[in-house]
Amino acid sequence: MIPHVQVLVVGLGPGGASAARRAAEAGLNVLAVERTRRIGEPVQCAEFVPSPMGAYTRADGVLYQRISGMKSVLPSGEVHQSDFPGFMINRARFDQAIAEQAVEAGAYLRVQTRIDGLDPVARRAILRSAAGSDEVSYDVLIAADGPHSAVGRFLGLPALETVNTRQYTVTLLSEYADTDIWLSDEYPGGYAWLFPKGDRANLGLGADRRYEDDLKAPLESLHRQLVQSGLVGEEIFSRTGGAIPVGGLREHLVQDGCLFVGDAAGLTHPITGGGISAAVISGERAGECAAAYLDGQADAFDEYEEDVRDQFEATIARAVSRRAYLNRHWRTQSAQHDDTMRKGWIAFSEYFSPAEA
Repeated sequence: MIPHVQVLVVGLGPGGASAARRAAEAGLNVLAVERTRRIGEPVQCAEFVPSPMGAYTRADGVLYQRISGMKSVLPSGEVHQSDFPGFMINRARFDQAIAEQAVEAGAYLRVQTRIDGLDPVARRAILRSAAGSDEVSYDVLIAADGPHSAVGRFLGLPALETVNTRQYTVTLLSEYADTDIWLSDEYPGGYAWLFPKGDRANLGLGADRRYEDDLKAPLESLHRQLVQSGLVGEEIFSRTGGAIPVGGLREHLVQDGCLFVGDAAGLTHPITGGGISAAVISGERAGECAAAYLDGQADAFDEYEEDVRDQFEATIARAVSRRAYLNRHWRTQSAQHDDTMRKGWIAFSEYFSPAEA
């Protein structure tokens, strides 16, 4: 007989771990699978969460430091200072801490296990690990498997639009409480950043490969500039990178009994790339939705779709519009103008005004 679980969670980032935790806390039989060897690794983000996420930073080993502000550097070199309270976290520990809470609540977790096939009509999934493949049936599937979601692919859904990132971890030579952002045509479709975390910092950039396919050269150049300024050291402790969805929400967040959360749902902010808090919130809501559905609430899936869209859709739609505006200017002279960048970055009031052609 094929083993059965009430909830199958695919992906154990912050969205999947949060979904597994909430579903298990509701007393459901939960299986969550993660394709990597260790939950949360490799880290592929800048590791910042906004201040409302403070409660999630309290587990041992999660918090690096508090952040108070943001410095946005325009093409002219003008620096705009703004309040930007939040926390720098150890992202791997952040994800692991939520997953540990899911286990404590009764969820069963399997690492080095990926989804290798899906029959949404029969509600059966094929899971593959080093030991081979096995089949499991489920009542609800929660897809938290990132911007290149295998669940989405098996359902025949269109791929999400993404940009690529590259990041170094370097020595930070003095105490620092701000995040630094560089807005420039050198990083078309994205931006560069320095995010401090104690005596080290994450230095990275994102760019749209339609405009710039070489992320290494501009990052090396920025690193050299900051070494020369005395802000960071020459040594690079680690290198990472990944894809960030920037095209906005999927057309449907629920498809064939599968609930999409976090990056897999397209919930990442298309301008900033921030997605941890949206992943946690949507994951928690998906776990609660699964419990409501299995308790007989016929409209539970509709409520999930409506609730998540109510919370995130307007903000994400504005960011999608801003990306479209900036895409008309990359690699043109106007991309060198401060006014253009002001309209495309969240720290400026112009971002919230109607975009111009």
